[in-house]
Amino acid sequence: MTYFSRRLPHVLTRADLAALVAPTYAAAADVDDDEALERMARAFASAGVADDFYRHVSLALTAAQGSRSEDELMDKLGKSVPKRRGRIKALASTPALSAVMVRLNLELGLAPEQLRATLEAEKGRALLEQGLRALGAHLVKDLLR
Repeated sequence: MTYFSRRLPHVLTRADLAALVAPTYAAAADVDDDEALERMARAFASAGVADDFYRHVSLALTAAQGSRSEDELMDKLGKSVPKRRGRIKALASTPALSAVMVRLNLELGLAPEQLRATLEAEKGRALLEQGLRALGAHLVKDLLR
């Protein structure tokens, strides 16, 4: 899938994504903010993790676009990221969000490898997609306020 805009990875960097997801990860994994940020920086160094999040942020941006042009929306996002980066609230825990946390922990080597098969099963894939969609929508909604 192509991103909402070619500019997306430049406007919303992997480091930004890590910082934006860290509060949700900290709440879900019950770790402090610094540990969560460090873990998310490591997780988002993976192209697979970053692509999953960019894909779902792109879907949320498409849904939020309305009558704005792509450039207008990306400009607004670009102005918002530095302002909102440290103020994003954690998304409430759900089974779908737990699947996202498992995916992140697998990338970090903190979850048993057997859970990978669970995420690759039909139900696991569906929960992971639902969690990524919810987290992408949450980030976009908070950033475009």
